[in-house]
Amino acid sequence: MDDSPDLSWETLDSAVDYACPGFDVRRDEVRFPNGESDGFHYVDEPPAVVVLPLTPDGDVVVIDEWRQAVGRVNRGIPAGTMESADEEEAGAEGAASDGGPSDDAVERAAARELAEETGYEADAFERLTTVEPTNGMANAVHHHVLATGCEPTADRDLDHNESIAVETLPYDDLLAAVVDDGLRDGRAVTAVLWYELLHR
Repeated sequence: MDDSPDLSWETLDSAVDYACPGFDVRRDEVRFPNGESDGFHYVDEPPAVVVLPLTPDGDVVVIDEWRQAVGRVNRGIPAGTMESADEEEAGAEGAASDGGPSDDAVERAAARELAEETGYEADAFERLTTVEPTNGMANAVHHHVLATGCEPTADRDLDHNESIAVETLPYDDLLAAVVDDGLRDGRAVTAVLWYELLHR
């Protein structure tokens, strides 16, 4: 497509307008393809892992967590931001071919989030997909991971602002919740759908 128009914006400057735990609000001064310029705000946050944990019996470990932004308890699966240590410790193995974190770094982060939020540990991990869930307003990148052979052998270590209950349920019940709109968490829906595409 050599004749396709150049749609890219040129970033002239970038600065954080507002910083808070977990993310920043960043403002870029940009020049559009037509030569005009303006400011563009977006949420700037570190990459995250999302874990679909399956027990040896094939049940799924789910969490119920209060979500202040929507004012209700939300059913989902373990997820959390990757820490700098995840990528630094995996430096010897190198980054992925797309410049993202290595599989080792993603697996390390997934194991940590699974243990901290649920108290479960997995026998094996497999990357399902990597998505940009809201790239019109945020630079978030979510690495979705399948965790198998999960057993409750770890100690939970919740953050001070996490209110989480853990339970297991048949995988087909979670799949049914995706189909009938009972599962509203987009990260969990994405993980389930990719598991269906790759393994069912």
